[in-house]
Amino acid sequence: MGQRRYLLRRFIQNALTLLVAITIIFALFRTLHGDPSTVLIDPLAPAELRAEMAQRLGLDRPLWRQYLTYIRDLSTGDLGRSFLYQRPVSEVLGEKIVNTLVLVLATFLVAYSLGAAGGVFLAWKRGQRTEIVGNAVVLLFRSAPVFWSGILAIMLFSFILDLLPLGGMRSVGQGGETGLARFLHWDFLYHLILPVMVGALHFCGLPLLLVRNTVLEILGEDFMEMARAKGMPTRTLIFKHALRNALLPAVTASALFIGWAMGGMVLIEYVFSWPGLGREIVTAVNNRDYPLAQGSFIFISVLVMSLNFVADVLYGYLDPRVRVR
Repeated sequence: MGQRRYLLRRFIQNALTLLVAITIIFALFRTLHGDPSTVLIDPLAPAELRAEMAQRLGLDRPLWRQYLTYIRDLSTGDLGRSFLYQRPVSEVLGEKIVNTLVLVLATFLVAYSLGAAGGVFLAWKRGQRTEIVGNAVVLLFRSAPVFWSGILAIMLFSFILDLLPLGGMRSVGQGGETGLARFLHWDFLYHLILPVMVGALHFCGLPLLLVRNTVLEILGEDFMEMARAKGMPTRTLIFKHALRNALLPAVTASALFIGWAMGGMVLIEYVFSWPGLGREIVTAVNNRDYPLAQGSFIFISVLVMSLNFVADVLYGYLDPRVRVR
């Protein structure tokens, strides 16, 4: 019963948070300067023609009516129609979301693997020169702007060493596969290496420092002191006992990581010419395409909220103490 009440409470909290996020996104794009109807017609067109276009798009209605209409359509899964592409937003996003998710998930797996392994290693080498150098390197990559790291990576691996492609998702003349096969093609994986490497080095600082600090904190607990007094080796203490407990905060932080990664992918996709959701968001904002921009941000919000809920469920399973709060 406690588990059900805990899950229900977290679900309601996430649903209310999502509603607030949708409201903020809707209001934010209505404050942008410029007339979105100019995307469809000449800005020098007569005022009557522009007014007719605004009426057709529903932009002449009061703001509260536009909001209620948008919420009603959203509840049925209708994200609207793109001003720029003159197609349903769901169709436009569907072509880009998969590319972005592949990039984000690959970056997530590499970054968390490096972070968990590196965090345990630095905790093991606490107080040594290795830990100092490791922390400095991690903070250097974390503090460096991701677009700057991407440009340096392109200069080194594409221009100087000529090992990896400059950008894009596949080479000219390659492709033609459909479904999962196109993401397993060697040329796609070849183009995936550089953006994933840059993203993983930039984002691995969060799980690495989190795991390191948590492992060091757990090593100071009474039960660990007891195990150490019994002669248990430090390696066994860290990898068998401390690491499992250290993964608890890392599980929760993984949802936040996905959100940060989605934001960081906007720059990475631009630097590496990756045809994903990030580039589409910039295009939609520059062209004042309200439905497309709103749909993009709402998708990211739903993804982050869903991952937060999954993290809450996993956290409650791994640590039953949180269920009784």
